[in-house]
Amino acid sequence: MGQTAMSICAKVKSRRDDEMNGGMADYVIVGAGSGGSALAYRLIEAGKRVVIIEHGGSDMGPFIQMPAALSYPMNMGIYDWGFKTEPEPHLEGRVLATPRGKVIGGSSSINGMVFVRGHAKDYDHWAETGATGWAYADVLPYFKRMEHWHGGHDGGDAAWRGHSGPLHVTRGPRANPLFAAFIEAGRQAGYPVTPDYNGAQQEGFGGMEATIWKGRRWSAANAYLRPALKSGRLQILRAFARRVVIDAGRATGVEIERGGKIEVISAGSEVVLAASSLNTPKLLMLSGIGPAAHLAEHGVAVVADRPGVGANLQDHLEIYMQFAASQPVTLFKYWNLWGKALIGAQWLFTGKGLGASNQFEACAFIRSAAGIDYPDIQYHFLPIAVRYDGKAAAGGHGFQAHVGPMRSKSRGAVTLRSGDPKDAPVIRFNYMSHQDDWAEFRKCVRLTREIFAQPAMAAFVKHEIQPGAAVETDAEIDAFIREHAESAFHPCGTARMGRADDPMAVVDPECRVIGVAGLRVADSSVFPRVTNGNLNAPSIMVGEKAADHILGKTMLAALNAEPWQHPEPQARQR
Repeated sequence: MGQTAMSICAKVKSRRDDEMNGGMADYVIVGAGSGGSALAYRLIEAGKRVVIIEHGGSDMGPFIQMPAALSYPMNMGIYDWGFKTEPEPHLEGRVLATPRGKVIGGSSSINGMVFVRGHAKDYDHWAETGATGWAYADVLPYFKRMEHWHGGHDGGDAAWRGHSGPLHVTRGPRANPLFAAFIEAGRQAGYPVTPDYNGAQQEGFGGMEATIWKGRRWSAANAYLRPALKSGRLQILRAFARRVVIDAGRATGVEIERGGKIEVISAGSEVVLAASSLNTPKLLMLSGIGPAAHLAEHGVAVVADRPGVGANLQDHLEIYMQFAASQPVTLFKYWNLWGKALIGAQWLFTGKGLGASNQFEACAFIRSAAGIDYPDIQYHFLPIAVRYDGKAAAGGHGFQAHVGPMRSKSRGAVTLRSGDPKDAPVIRFNYMSHQDDWAEFRKCVRLTREIFAQPAMAAFVKHEIQPGAAVETDAEIDAFIREHAESAFHPCGTARMGRADDPMAVVDPECRVIGVAGLRVADSSVFPRVTNGNLNAPSIMVGEKAADHILGKTMLAALNAEPWQHPEPQARQR
């Protein structure tokens, strides 16, 4: 595995160490997560000297490295920032958890390891709305560069995939019969089956891919940071980033706190924020970059009045459609202390067994209605009925589909709670604030019931646990959504990429913060609109592509591959 994360965090113990053998770092990156790790790797590859500032510590615990233990790290304060939303007015005032990784590898060390590039039209929309050079043809080469794909054993689009990148992408064995039943039920309901939703055809039912390699979580730390450390030009500094230091309109370093002392880590070339779509806008605002009136309210001197900082906050919301199983084929038999111990022991000694999978091995992307060009609903199938946090397991054998709309029109914001860097940001998603969200979620419920009524799944269904058969009318479904919808943990968009003359854009298409020299953003904050599916893969892609912009390299040649589209999308839903 190379150097441990503990040794990573032990590096750079003094200011002299920070000077990187007599000279300051070329680049200072805030955040050792998905985008920051990929960016650091490519900068190091080009011979640059890099310091990454990361508040979190070691990622070497079994709760992180064992894929099946995914529900633990995102609920542990040692690994998670512990952010929560403000009371959400359209969800009965509920406060929702918003986990973000506070650990080497960032959120890639605490997420569900699901690998989804997104749909081609997501990126074409980015380009059409001002992110020039980020259309699908432009980003596909970077997805291929970052991947080492191992999915061809059961079909796929090898020409669309990368085969020598640092990020291993695999498919689970789908040994549990429920995975095949779910995919077949989709086919029986009239939907296509796709051999590779990350290839030419996202739409349809098929096997799900994950960042798992040889039974371990293949996080951004394992893929990018550990190889980069071997160069001797990368140092990871465990410290709390307080603000970007800006002198005469140029970012020159980052003010940090460690060991009770405040100091500045200087950057010879540029500072890059990759601290997540929640911490990045907070740091920008604390540095004087954001809505002028809001900054003044908290006593922060204005460097650049950018009203888009913190705005445009988006996420995927989902519900768990749970069903009791008529046959004892689920993972429930392991949902006890002894069963978990057996799985953990097998994984610890062999790296194999149920512990080597995140258990999300089948999925689907479908369109909710005729007239929609490309999928707007995503499914994760799980062969047990349980929440992400490990709570609320069904009292017996059961399974579930996580389902939710992909392109909600609701928008929220991240704002400052105060001018104190130690205070968590104010997070308001305004979930379900757009009326279309309700209609889309109702379709999710009804289409899911239709799929699970197909013969392939009906053979395993005893009854519906939730919402439950009694929940039928629009009003009843809406009430269930208000009470039970949860975040899929895909926040993004709070430093939106766009044209330099767009008042709500925060970064330009080269990830440069508009109005401040020497400062860029390279994480999911820059997304103009949330992509179809989980966000780890697109976030890594942003780090990969941002590196070429920073280095002034010629962009990888566009690949004008033609993605599959339903032949009659305007006339047919499936």
